[in-house]
Amino acid sequence: MTAAADAAPAGIDKAPPTGYSHRQIMVILSGLLLGMFLAALDQTVVSTAIYRIGESLNGLTAQAWVTTAFLITSTIATPLYGKLSDQYGRKPFFLFAIAVFIVGSALCMLSTSMYMLAAFRAFQGIGAGGLFSLALAIIGDIIPPRERARYQGYFMATFATSSVLGPVIGGALAGQDQLLGIDGWRWIFLINVPIGIVAMAVVAKVLHVHQERRPHRIDYPGAVALMIALVPLLIVAEQGREWGWGSVTSLLCYGIGVVGTVLFLVFERKAGDEALLPMRLFRNGVFSVGSAQSAIIGIGMFGGITLIPLYLQLVKGNSPTKAGLLTLPLMLGIMVFSMVSGQVTSKTGRYKIFPVIGCLLLVAGMLMLWQLSADSSLFYIDLAMFVVGAGLGLNMQTLVLAMQNAVPPRDIGVATSSATFFRQMGGTLGVAVFLSIVYSVVGGKIGSAFAEARGTAAFQQAAQAHPDQVKILSAASGGNSGSLNDTSFLKRLDPALAHPFKTGFTDAINVAFLVGAGVLVLAFVLALMIKEVPLRTTAAAFADKEEATAGSATGSDAVQP
Repeated sequence: MTAAADAAPAGIDKAPPTGYSHRQIMVILSGLLLGMFLAALDQTVVSTAIYRIGESLNGLTAQAWVTTAFLITSTIATPLYGKLSDQYGRKPFFLFAIAVFIVGSALCMLSTSMYMLAAFRAFQGIGAGGLFSLALAIIGDIIPPRERARYQGYFMATFATSSVLGPVIGGALAGQDQLLGIDGWRWIFLINVPIGIVAMAVVAKVLHVHQERRPHRIDYPGAVALMIALVPLLIVAEQGREWGWGSVTSLLCYGIGVVGTVLFLVFERKAGDEALLPMRLFRNGVFSVGSAQSAIIGIGMFGGITLIPLYLQLVKGNSPTKAGLLTLPLMLGIMVFSMVSGQVTSKTGRYKIFPVIGCLLLVAGMLMLWQLSADSSLFYIDLAMFVVGAGLGLNMQTLVLAMQNAVPPRDIGVATSSATFFRQMGGTLGVAVFLSIVYSVVGGKIGSAFAEARGTAAFQQAAQAHPDQVKILSAASGGNSGSLNDTSFLKRLDPALAHPFKTGFTDAINVAFLVGAGVLVLAFVLALMIKEVPLRTTAAAFADKEEATAGSATGSDAVQP
């Protein structure tokens, strides 16, 4: 950065055309990190407390809709924010996303039923869809790819802090019947309001990003077609296990989703550069391969990570809060290797090697999780999670960086939101598929484990001493989803009687981990196909202006005699 940049006046919107100074970047980052912290904290807090919320609102069976509603709106909103912010500017949409998130949080706090909570979470998701994607897009605007590693630690620290605080806050608040006259779980949403207000104030004051404005029109047909495509597909991904994947309702969702997808592709091709997701970007090899790899990593990442807390709670008997804290090795792996890859990329300008190594680590980590048993030590579990986290750390930021660097500066928002969008879609599919695998084989696995255990002296002795517990096990040993909705009975059983149930459940999730490893092999193949494009040394906001100036100069030269 230049000395002139450092001497720039307080009005950051008057930054020199060569780029932003370190001081200016840090001021802008303060607002971005608050918004990202708001979204990251909400995810971990709500997931920890959702069971207690369901009990309070007498709607345990409707828990899935609370998650599904939020997921649908946030996923659909992500590409909309990317495209519209490319056209109109980042700041107004980032402020809008925070404001919607705050209002949605306040409404969630007032919910009196699970279906009302699901509706308000859907509204909240509209804001959440812009918090991550726009923050990453703004980072792409203000920080050149070669310099981004200097600031990567701040992003990772934000995620790590939310990962530590989320389970603790969620468990502590959900465990309170009343706090200052308000139900404990309602504070989970209420705490978003003051944090969000502070974030809005900071962003409004400090976020002044240089961005070229262009003539534009809104792609309404593409937006409607995207909703028609995604809503039924996301619903069936979340509910298909309960409905049956071949049920009439599921088939209807598939059909509507396919029609919506075809319409979306037709409208996007017709809209050209004004499309929400311009088809020309897929002619860019880095963008197309990066999008596919983001989706596949999302399948393995979210699918696998969903099962680890289940194992820690059901098999190891930890509380939701403690299980969340026990996943810290995963976050540590992400932080350490994300920072390492960023520093090396900053110094060398090379990045292709990191997704390749990262995907190998992801496959290795999944294979380690495949070898879990009911008696595995915490050290082994921590090591497996750290390896998976290392693989994610080498992939997540690097893929976004590669996609942002490969597209024209004017498409930074679309490229960033696309990476988030495809990873989210892959994650939704991964969670649905992995849980379906577990619940489809768990009955047979538990039955086999009990058949083997009945011949042991320890099981027979415990069965004779606790005949009442044997009756409970007989009702639960079928392993159907109903018996797994409430597994608190395991804590009341003799360890020798509970062990076969835990063994059978572990064997079932092992099948899903093995499938995850196979899926991530595809990500490794795609990583080999990524073409390494030299990293830009100019921030996108100013590279965009330089391109426009160069184009004007070329045009002027062309008309001179």
